Amino acid sequence: MANSKNLTCIFTIILSLLFSFTAAKSSTFYRNLSPMSLGFKKEKLSHLHFFFHDIVSGPNPTAVGVAEAASTNSSSTLFGFIAMIDDPLTVGPEPGSKLVGKAQGVYGSAAQQETGLLMVMNFVFTEGKYNGSTLSLLGRNAVFSSVREMPIVGGSGAFRFARGYAQAKTHTFDLKTGDAVVEYNVYVFHY
Repeated sequence: MANSKNLTCIFTIILSLLFSFTAAKSSTFYRNLSPMSLGFKKEKLSHLHFFFHDIVSGPNPTAVGVAEAASTNSSSTLFGFIAMIDDPLTVGPEPGSKLVGKAQGVYGSAAQQETGLLMVMNFVFTEGKYNGSTLSLLGRNAVFSSVREMPIVGGSGAFRFARGYAQAKTHTFDLKTGDAVVEYNVYVFHY
């Protein structure tokens, strides 16, 4: 009788193991898909051109400091300073130019030897065929270089699966106020 109980117990354990291995094998968390199965068509390359208005002065700044290190004010590069932004994106460099979106995110001074910002932001478009779509930028901005290149790492809406790069070029910078207008040329692959 003891042998019968032992055999039943061993048989149950073996069956449990077999079912668990079978279940584990068939319940994967991923699968390969064709872009066509999600309705994606041929990939396109788009060029977007706009002006970014970083306003730190006046009664309605669009970029505000939210954190800094104890040593930030004694640093020649403001190392450790972090700003939150909701900067207008416009067709032209003038403040009253047509609004096409916002740059929303953060930038921080991330270099000790030269002025270099870490930019983490979304371009949120509010006009035209890209209304409601976003592009995500994550990269280093060496602000005193004439042209800076930063990667576009993704997007949403019309820019799902986007990848590409942005070139930034300072249009104007006011030394008194700290306000800046930056010209952006963005080249992005998307479906």
